[in-house]
Parts: sequence; structure tokens; C-alpha cells
Amino acid sequence: MIRKFTLNLIVCALLSGIGITAAQAQERVYVIDQRGEVVTSGAGLCWRTGYWTPSAAANDPAGCQCDRDIVPANKCSATPVATPATPATPTSPAVRPSSGKVTLAADALFDFNKAALRPEGKAKLDDVVAQSSEIQLEVIVAVGHTDRIGSDRYNQQLSEKRADAVKQYLIGKGIEANRIYTEGKGKTQPVTGDQCKNLGAENGRNKNLVECLQPDRRVDIEIIGTR
Repeated sequence: MIRKFTLNLIVCALLSGIGITAAQAQERVYVIDQRGEVVTSGAGLCWRTGYWTPSAAANDPAGCQCDRDIVPANKCSATPVATPATPATPTSPAVRPSSGKVTLAADALFDFNKAALRPEGKAKLDDVVAQSSEIQLEVIVAVGHTDRIGSDRYNQQLSEKRADAVKQYLIGKGIEANRIYTEGKGKTQPVTGDQCKNLGAENGRNKNLVECLQPDRRVDIEIIGTR
């Protein structure tokens, strides 16, 4: 069984044993040794600090090296992180994390201005639970979204509530809470583009506009683990 590890920063003996100060650990989401390199397990997987989250990994200099399956592709393609050179020795093939992204159908998740899961959405989340049982689950990332109707602040809160609704359902199905990360993007990442721009007033009473924007009211889910 191979998986990345999350370190508890209060284990001072471990940190001092590899020459790491508490200040260094708090600045990074991966454990860094005295040479400035990421500490890895015997299988070559990065040790994480207790400050690790998917968002923090994307902003860490070693994010592409350690969590390429989580970090946005544009960050890794723009600034690839070099892996420190090591002496060539015979090794067994590395077991790489298996990542599968699941985008749930928007019309099966949330109604307009709602954060309660619809029955169709629950059925799709049951599929997510089934998929996670087929791998050594490491993390599920749930990102909530809204349509463009309403204020930035309101939609940000609504997107977070939608992501949390998904988390609570998955917990109820047996997924450990500490393996589910949630985030809200508000109305900043619509998938409808300009296709609804000529449908009139931007308010919830415009049924044509509300229906057109349905794909934006969604939660994107990514399941990450190892086989």
C-alpha cells in the first residue's frame, strides 16, 4: 500500500531528526530538509506537512513535483519543478497516483439559489463513492460553483455551501471527513460562456436565463488515490 503522507507538525522529534525547523515547516506544505529539498518516502512520494491543502499545494514551489495530479496543469507546464539528481540505482517501477476527475451533471445537483442536493445528485454521488472504493483513496476535492445571477459575496457563500453539502453526503456514505477538501469559486468559473448573454434581465425571475445558466450551478469533484 503506497500513498503520500501528511505529517503532524507537532512531532518535533521527527522534524529535528532530519534537520528541519518549525519555522521552515510552517512556511511550506511539504517537509524540506537542510539542503532545501523535499523529504520523500522510501517509494519517492513527498511528505506533507499539516498545512497541506489542494490550494496550498498549487502555490508551493514543489507542488508540481509532489502533486502534479492536483496542481493546475497551466502552472506545471509554465514552471516545471526539477527533481534533484540522485545516483542511478536499480529500482522497482514506481507506483504512481491514479487520478480521475468526475464532473457531476449540474441539473442533477442543485436548483437555482439552492444548496440542497436533489435526488438525482445523490445518485451521482453514490457513483463517486463506488469509484473511490476501487482505489486506495487519498483525497476527494469538491469545488462548488454558481451561476452569475446575484452578488459576488452571495454567490461565493452559496458555492461553499454547495461544496459542503457534497462533503456531508459523502461522509454519510462512509468517506472519512479528513479526506474531503472543499472550496467555493462563486461565479468566477462559468461553463456557459456567452451563450446566455441575450436572454434579458440578470435576475431570478427571468426563467429563460435561469434555465440557460443551469450548467454553471455545479460541484466539480476530483478523486485522487493510488492503485
